[in-house]
Amino acid sequence: MKRAGRGSLVLALICLAAVVWLVVRTMAGGSEDGTAGAPAGETAPPSTFATFPSATPSASSAPATSAVPKPSPPPSRPSATPSPSPTPTPSVADTGPTGTDTRDWDGIDACRDSILPPELDEVADDVEDGGPFAYPGKDGSTFGNYEGYLPDERRGYYREYTVETPGLHHRGARRIITGGDARDPEVWYYTDDHYETFCEFAP
Repeated sequence: MKRAGRGSLVLALICLAAVVWLVVRTMAGGSEDGTAGAPAGETAPPSTFATFPSATPSASSAPATSAVPKPSPPPSRPSATPSPSPTPTPSVADTGPTGTDTRDWDGIDACRDSILPPELDEVADDVEDGGPFAYPGKDGSTFGNYEGYLPDERRGYYREYTVETPGLHHRGARRIITGGDARDPEVWYYTDDHYETFCEFAP
């Protein structure tokens, strides 16, 4: 009976040693792949070390520097001394025909300005421009000086032109008599009584 009891005890010890060996081997294999002690099918717990971002910011994360506008230059101040304005040249007013005695030897006096009508100026301008005239065929024709009131000159020297009288529907009695060139006369006479009297003027 003692031998049977010892045999059973030895067998039990051998079985216990085998179990211990298996447990130790299993634990040693699990520690090699980092999953020791974890049940099958479960993942290892996450690491307890927190990951912090780099202290040095990247170039893309740096804030953009806004462009600072340059101050505009101050406006220039006007000169304290104003530049003098040009002095306007006074224009010579056209006073129109005036009484002038250009031939003091002919015995004909200068016209009084008061008797020279406003219409005389326009006719004098037409004479110097060569026309047109109010009465073509009459104005610019030769004045014969048959009465001899004007100095004797060659035929064709004198020409006559009509100075119209407002309100009349015919030539009237007012005339200009010129002597010399047709457009640049040497002398100008005026009559307001149809060649009865003459006076001298300049246009």
